[in-house]
This record gives sequence, C-alpha cells and structure tokens, in this order.
Amino acid sequence: MNCAKKQKKNPKFLRLGADFGFFYSTDMFLTIALLSAPYTDLTYRALDVFPASFWKKGLRCCVPLGRGETLRSGILLSVSNRTTLPNSVTIKPLIWPLESTPLLTDEIVELMIEMGRRFGETVGRMAAGFLPFGLRQTSLLLHVLHENKSLCLTLTEVAHASEEMKRLWASEMLANKSKLLPSRRNTDTEECYALNCDPPWPVRPNAKVQIQILEYLFDHGPKNKKQIRTAIGSNSTQALRTLLESDCVTLSREEDTSLADNAPLLPPAARPFALNAEQSDAVLRLTEALSQGQTATYLLYGVTGSGKTAVYLDIARACLKEEKSVFLLVPEVALALKILKDTQTLYPDLPVLLYHGYQPPRHREEIWRRMQNGQPVFVIGTRSALFLPAQHLGCIILDEEHDGSFKQDDGLSYHAKEIAWFRAQHNGALLILGSATPDIRTYYAAKEKHIAMASLRKRVSGNALPPIELVDMNEPGSISESVSLMSKKSLLALEETITRGEQAVVILNRRGFAPHIYCLSCGKTERCPDCDIGLTYHKARGKLICHFCGFSRDFPSPCSSCGGSTFVPVGEGTERIAEELSSYLGQNVLRLDRDSTRRPGQMEAILQAFAREEAQVLVGTQMISKGHHFPKVTLVIAANADMGLSMPDYRASERTFQLLLQSAGRAGRGEKAGRVLLQTRDREHYCWPFVLSYNYEDFYEAEIRRRKKLRYPPFTNLALIRMSFQREEKDAMAELSELARAFRTEAKNRGLVLLGPAPSPHALLCGRNAISVCLKRQTGATSVPSSRMAYTAWRQKQPAQLLISIPSTCSKSKKRGHLWTQ
Repeated sequence: MNCAKKQKKNPKFLRLGADFGFFYSTDMFLTIALLSAPYTDLTYRALDVFPASFWKKGLRCCVPLGRGETLRSGILLSVSNRTTLPNSVTIKPLIWPLESTPLLTDEIVELMIEMGRRFGETVGRMAAGFLPFGLRQTSLLLHVLHENKSLCLTLTEVAHASEEMKRLWASEMLANKSKLLPSRRNTDTEECYALNCDPPWPVRPNAKVQIQILEYLFDHGPKNKKQIRTAIGSNSTQALRTLLESDCVTLSREEDTSLADNAPLLPPAARPFALNAEQSDAVLRLTEALSQGQTATYLLYGVTGSGKTAVYLDIARACLKEEKSVFLLVPEVALALKILKDTQTLYPDLPVLLYHGYQPPRHREEIWRRMQNGQPVFVIGTRSALFLPAQHLGCIILDEEHDGSFKQDDGLSYHAKEIAWFRAQHNGALLILGSATPDIRTYYAAKEKHIAMASLRKRVSGNALPPIELVDMNEPGSISESVSLMSKKSLLALEETITRGEQAVVILNRRGFAPHIYCLSCGKTERCPDCDIGLTYHKARGKLICHFCGFSRDFPSPCSSCGGSTFVPVGEGTERIAEELSSYLGQNVLRLDRDSTRRPGQMEAILQAFAREEAQVLVGTQMISKGHHFPKVTLVIAANADMGLSMPDYRASERTFQLLLQSAGRAGRGEKAGRVLLQTRDREHYCWPFVLSYNYEDFYEAEIRRRKKLRYPPFTNLALIRMSFQREEKDAMAELSELARAFRTEAKNRGLVLLGPAPSPHALLCGRNAISVCLKRQTGATSVPSSRMAYTAWRQKQPAQLLISIPSTCSKSKKRGHLWTQ
C-alpha cells in the first residue's frame, strides 16, 4: 500500500492545526529514558487519550526534545501523579506510544537500571547499547484502518492532529486496529552490498574509490548504499556499479546478508545416541534442580569431548516441557551455528531461535518482537542474546563459561556471566556454567559449596585424551628454515599426518602476516601514530594496520621515520604460517581467523571445506580451539604455546592453560588416536606439568595457593578504574593524579588497598593517554566504594572546570573513565 497516496485521497481524515500542548492528563507524569543523546531521563506528561492503565514500565514512546521539537525515542521508567519540578517549568506531553504492549519486560528495565547504577551511566545509554537500531528510531508511520478508510501518518503529523483524531487512533490502537510501521523505504536502504572476493583486491591500483569501498566492506561487513555513500562520499555510486560488473561485490536485500543460519554446516550434526552413565547422572541432577523452580547455579565440569552439549539439549527439552524459555550462550558464532544444527537434527520439534551480532538489525529486531507473544523459546546465541526479553525464563546455559569473549569492553560494557546471574535470580531459573577448564573463581565457588557441580570425566567416544608433548624451541637446530615459527619436529609430524591421509590443525593466536615491520635503515619499527603500538602487516591487503584503532596505511611505502625503503617483517601471524605451510607442503592450506571470515558465509565455507577434506591442514586463531568436531583431525600444533604467559595479568597462566587444553581437545575425536605438540621457549614454567597431564585439579590447587599468597581473586575483590584523556591536554595528568589521590584517601578510610596510579598496559590508545588505579578489598573490609563517592569527596574542593564520571564521557573536559570490579 502506498501510504502517501492514501493520505492525499482522505484529506478530511487528518485534521491539522492543534498545538503540541493541547491534549494531556494534568495529573500523570512519565519518566522517560532517552535512547539517543543526551541519553538522560526526562519528565513528560501522559496523553489523556489513553487510559491510565495503558502506561506501563518498559513501553517505548516518542517524545519531543528541544525548542525545535526534535522527535526522540525513549523508554518509560515510571508513572507518577506528581512531580518535583517547580511550577515555572513547562512539562511537555509525549508525542505517541511506539507500541501498545511494552516490548521491554519489567525484568529488562530493572536490569538496565542496575547496570546504569553499576557503571555510573544513564538507563538510556545502557538500553541503546543492546537494542537493535529499528527499535530506537522514530521514523515510523501510524497505519490506521477505520470505517473502510486507510491512512498512514508520520509521528510529526500525529503530534499536530486534533484531540478527536487522537482519541480515535488511540481506541483503534488499543483494539489492535492500528499499527506502527517502518517508514517508507527506498533502494538506498533496502539494497545491501557485500564482498564477493578476498584481498588482494582485483582492481587497478589507481581505482582509489573502488579500493576504499572494498576496504570499508571488509572492515564493517555488508552495508547499504546510503551507509556507503555516507562513509565514502557521493562519488561512490559509479564505483559501486563498476565493482558489481566486475563481480567484486554482490547486491542483495538486507534480510539476505546474515550468516547462513540455515545452510548445511559440516561436519554433519550429531546423530541421536544414548547418554552414558555420567551424562545421565548429570541430566538427572540438573533436571531435579530445574523442577524445584528456585534459583540454582551448577558448574558442569567435563573434559573436552565428554558430551556436554547433549546434556544441555536434554535440559533445554525438559525446560520447554515446563513452558519455560531457555538461553544457551556460546563464545563464538561458529559454535552457535554448530549447536543449532545439532539441535535441529536431534530435536527438530524444538522452537529454536538463533541470535548474534552479525545478523542484520532488521532480523534481530524481528526476534525481539517475537518475544512479545510470551511463548517459550530456545535461544542459541552469543552474549548479546542475554538481553532478549524472553518471558518465563527457566534455564540459562553458558558453554565455555571461562572464555573471555563473554566480557564486552567496547560500547556497552558488561560481563555475560553477571547478566546471566541477575536474570536467573529474577526468574528463579537454573544457571548452568559449562567448561572443561572452568574459571578459577567458578571452580573455587564449587569447591567451597557455594554452587553445585556435576562432572563428566570421560569422552563419549571412549578414546583417551591425546598425549601432549612439549617442543623446546631453544634447542640448537630445532627451528625449521622452511616455515617460520615451526620446529623440525612439528613439520615432520605434519608430513606424517598428511601421508596417512589424516588432518591437522595449527593454532597461532595472532592474525596478520607479521606483527612488526622493521626498517633496516633507521632500526625502528612502524608504529600507529594514535596508539604507539606496532602496526601489523597484512600482506594480502597490502597494508599496515593497527589492531586497536583501525588506523591503516599502504605498504610498501617509505619509512615514517627516515624515509627508507628496506624492511624486514618481524614475527609471525596466521597469514604467514598458512602461506609458508602451503608452499612447503605443496597443497592447499585453509586459514580461519577474523580476516578470512569477513565475507558473509565465509566462516561456514571454510569449515565445510575442511570437513569435506578439501584440505588436510587448517591454520587459525583461538576461533578453532572450541567446540569444533572433526573426526579426521589427529594432530594439533600450538605454534607459540607460551605467547600469553608473559601478559601483565594475574590470570595469564590460567588463560594459557585453558586455551591449550581446549586446543588439544580438537585432536583424536574420531576413531584414530590423536597427538598434540606445544612449541615453547619457556620450558620451565610451572604450568607445563599440569598441561601435559590434563590435570586441571592440580593446576587449580597450585594457582589458588599463588592467588591466596598474593591476595588476588577469589580471596579479594578488585576494582580497576581506567582514566584517559586526549594527549593534547597537557594538564590532564596532574588533574587525574589529584583525582587518584582522592581515591586513595577514600580507600584508606574504608580499609582498602589502592595500587597506582600507573600507566595502563597500553598507555596510548586512539589518541588518548590512559592511567589505571586498582582497588583491592582486604579481608573484613566494607564493600568497594563507588567511583562517584570518591569523586564527590574530591570534587567539592575543585573549580567547575573538571567533570569526570565513571564510565561516562564529559563533553567539557573530554576525559573518560571505566570501572571494572571482580
């Protein structure tokens, strides 16, 4: 239906001329959290054309902002019959509700409020961080059907309509006879462009605009014409036509650009099988906890290949039988796709939804709307799925609960484990944390009986775990001259595996060709001008790229320090290892990392090709260390196994141990035995005996003793406060140091230990200098104070020139801070 034409045919149906302030109840005030800047909470008057019972917490509304009456969307937080604002303040009425039934449940609203309180942010900013774009916009049309007449009106036209018309439309909306629709779309927003090739780009070097478009799509994924024009410029239209003609990009509707959720993912999904004794016992215990209808937390501790997924699916089926929803969260999209296929094969009747951040906004918006019907669903996805407003939530499962991917640092900052715990508490749900190498703090909680634990100690295949061997890279003559970072022993094992017709996986947790480019003329490495970090060489793209801020420049190009032109790539990345192995072995080598999976469907294509044995060797980052099941893989090589041991983090050994045991679990999952080689230059590190014997329990005991001695979690609570400022602000360091002293005074008064201030591990990122302060709670101390408390104590003595909130940004001083607690 062409809404514009219908409006012209029924001019009497719309009566203009009323002022914004005509129609509202004088005794109902609504607190609205804005979903766009300034993200604050504002008070509006309720429209009296709707009954008082209509205004419920979580309702999305359209409100005016500023003198120009700009339309903004917001969330209703509370309703009151009185306001604390003075009588001299004119309170505007809201424009129109964006739905008849709140999309956000009371639980989600409470979650947003709690997160805002935790991080010192407004509710609006919290909500804007996880709501799909379509649920935050106001460019909607009110579609009304009444007495065989049809009309579509913009929200601006609704705001100016007469009271009679508003009452009519409100009654129609309450009777579900009117609906808010997306605004009229055009080809600029409907058509999506996606990459159809990989770097190096098959275009002429002087086709600058085409290269810009290809690089933009490579970095940001499929985009519509409007987004490309905004990023590149108006001269992008002709370049897009040329790229389409040369088949470098493809054109499709936005809905078709998501990852291939329904494509056959190889290897095939698991076939139905009977649970073994350990699995049956775990299912029984978890089902009993589920049936009690009370909040409970379980650690499902099972070795790699022990069949934890089968336990999850049985619990999900039991929960759905009780008319309750289930969330199953995993750290990687590829793992979510695999579990989706397993579920669809084993239990095709289950109502399964897939949700992750790579899906188009419109697709995610539709999933949000489906939650309004209140039907129980089984959601499989990544961390962002935790915010879906599923009703009657009965069980939340975090697979690989130890994984760092469950923590989000950029934009909306949160840890999925904390959100899952909050939702489980609110719903009286069962929270299951599954892992072969649990977080030390989680396992400590289980050992101390704070949470329950079920164990799976045997592989379902009956095979023993593959033996692990250390390869000492310090031994003279041990390193191969043919392939960088590969020992002669590893290459020999790789050749033997290929000769037997088996497959191998090589893991190196560093993408790109080389992490540094060294100039032979001046002896310096190329560094990012905004981050003071070495630029990584990406050979296929012909660029030096900063992996923190995205800065890039063409390479080869003159040295930024001396203008020289003689360089040596230093270090190894997955791109280099894959290229050199392919040349050495004389066959195709697949690569799975963030760079090789940028194009939609490329991740699935690589996994399918490896499962079909189109290649015998797969090189990748930690993306391939979790969950994947390839029966023909009998050899796993960790090319730089001790890379993470030297990180400035008290969890460095724990994270390395977890990554290596997860990686080792990819070998020997079929009929043939496996083998694991770990290449190291630090053979004396205390974690190796535990890794070689797969002994998580003994590693835990050693690690927990170290943490108790050094006073690290779980024996203390930590709060890390990060503060940053533009490097041009010369006086900022002195001001932040003074703020840190205020933290020190407040900490001392509360029996806390303050470490710092000290430069952050990456002291310059994105043009901002950063310092950190760490608060450590001693035994018997009171709770860690909020950053606002310490700031307030210091702020009362200072002029109004410095404003800092944690973690919000202040437009005056442009200083920023973040508060993390453990």
